Amino acid sequence: MISLALITAALLLAPPEGPGRSDGSDGLLAIRVGRAETASHGTIEHAVLLIEKGKIVAIGQDLSIERGIPVLDRPDWVATPGFVHCATRIGLDSRSGNGFEPQQKASGELYARQDVWAEVLEHGFTTLGLQPPGGGIPGQSAAIRPRGKSAAEMILQDPANLSITLSSNAGSKKMLRGAFEKVDEHDEKVKKEREKWDKEREKKKPKSKKDEEKKEGEAEGEKKEKVEEGPKFFVPPAPDAKVVPFIALREKKLSALITISSASDYLHLLDVISEEEFDWSLACDLRNDIDLWEITARVGETGRRIVLSSEVTLQEGTRRERNLPAEFQRAGAKVALVPNADRVDSFENWRLDVGFLVAAGLDRDTALRAMTLEPAEVLGLGARLGSLDVGKDANILLWNGDPFEPRSELQAILLEGDIVKGDVHR
Repeated sequence: MISLALITAALLLAPPEGPGRSDGSDGLLAIRVGRAETASHGTIEHAVLLIEKGKIVAIGQDLSIERGIPVLDRPDWVATPGFVHCATRIGLDSRSGNGFEPQQKASGELYARQDVWAEVLEHGFTTLGLQPPGGGIPGQSAAIRPRGKSAAEMILQDPANLSITLSSNAGSKKMLRGAFEKVDEHDEKVKKEREKWDKEREKKKPKSKKDEEKKEGEAEGEKKEKVEEGPKFFVPPAPDAKVVPFIALREKKLSALITISSASDYLHLLDVISEEEFDWSLACDLRNDIDLWEITARVGETGRRIVLSSEVTLQEGTRRERNLPAEFQRAGAKVALVPNADRVDSFENWRLDVGFLVAAGLDRDTALRAMTLEPAEVLGLGARLGSLDVGKDANILLWNGDPFEPRSELQAILLEGDIVKGDVHR
């Protein structure tokens, strides 16, 4: 049996009076459940999780718990990571068309004092990716926790990704292609300015030994000032604000979430970005007339991540059901799921909608990962949250049964180690 004694011996901390403290205590909390579904490395039976400073510091089967650590002991419960919605407009109300505003940020619309944040948290959503409004290239998303007294307290990462919508028309393709052409223009401008700066620096250097001897009578400080007048280091010209996000894409400091609405959109996308190398995920809202099944193999062979709404659709002109999330998963794609609408009732029904996908053939472990770790990866936060792993935020949902079973209920929620829902003392 593995003991937590070695972990706790190094922590010179007074234990809190009880679990669920929200006063900033650095004390420990142990959670013992019948099963922990990690979303990253399978299921742990008879699991124990140790939480400290809002992080998971240990997780394993039948870990012994050091005396003095408060314990939330629920042997009939199931622990899962908190839900992550990677592409939502809930809580935001501005409107926009199909424009080119990549410098805009969704975080500028964020207002903390709204009931909707508590409502989505109540249904297990511990992380949200807020999208900018409109189509085209409307701006940059922000990842938030649905709790905080101010926007600054809520923001986890800003920006999280660049939002792009690509349609099968010349205007849409020109917009995206033109954005990268502007980066090329900026790079060329930087190159020319650098060459000019190098030439100016070269002119200021002594050209011969005779020139150096001529300056011998000058004070050392004056000599240095004459030789090094002007900027000591090259300062490149600042890019236009609308170019900056695309520079970040090329430098892989930012990823993109590219939304399409048909198989042909995907083919046009590949044509536009064929010579570009940057990190991006695909997104599509499903509907009965969609032909996305035609590209499952092509997307799957790349191993790319695809964000889909959580529904079984009908193939156009037939009564044949298609479980497209399952088809993409079997083809090799990484699937992230989102609720079917930006309404609280859709958030509430999400796990049941995903459960229906599981009943229709979606792999169960894939389904849980599609609700937690994969959307966290879309937001660039996979190293911090989305699974039950050591070192990650303690965003944990506690259920009284299988979370995909309709009769199961969410009993408690931990957000970064703080119990924000549930009477855990009974």
